[in-house]
Amino acid sequence: MTRSLWIWLGALPIFACASFAQNADQGKPAPGNPAGSPADTREAAPGVPALGQANVADRAFIRAAMLGGRAEVQFGKLAETKASSEAVKNFGRRMAHDHGAANDRLFSLAGRLTVALPPDQLGPEHKILWSRLDAEDGAKFDKDYIDAQIGDHQKTAQLFEYEIGSGQDAQLKAFASDQLPVIFEHLRMARVLSDALAIQMMAAASPLQK
Repeated sequence: MTRSLWIWLGALPIFACASFAQNADQGKPAPGNPAGSPADTREAAPGVPALGQANVADRAFIRAAMLGGRAEVQFGKLAETKASSEAVKNFGRRMAHDHGAANDRLFSLAGRLTVALPPDQLGPEHKILWSRLDAEDGAKFDKDYIDAQIGDHQKTAQLFEYEIGSGQDAQLKAFASDQLPVIFEHLRMARVLSDALAIQMMAAASPLQK
């Protein structure tokens, strides 16, 4: 995820509290969701967004999740071709498949909610990572790819948890709830691989192996 998106997401609870206090002071109904809703959101009742309306959290989630999902597919395919470990190749293949399917579902939800998707396949930070990984090979590539996967899936889990707690659209929240266990499973797999790669590197560097 891009740094700017994460900073914005971190500021959403502060915005929500300020919005709630302002509405209470003015004697108006509080927003239908703690994360607030865009000014042009259709309402079923004062302060209650109509069904199928995406609030601030929904819109931020869709854009960040799609950008991250696209990156997972691209890096997964790169690992399939460049990894020296068969286990890392298989992990990359799994990432490309699982995140590709999730991206298709998210794309459909974004269209229903008329939320514009980011035009780029990779965000700035992932472009830097791509350049570095594309220049590596062997055990170095395997380790750096898996290390990056651990960090990315930790961030992704936080993003999906935020949508589950603060989103407005029921179908989008259901998508996040369905995908969160998959994300945690990916994170577990990456951590197991990281440990295995570390052991292999230590064994290769041991004097007993020379």
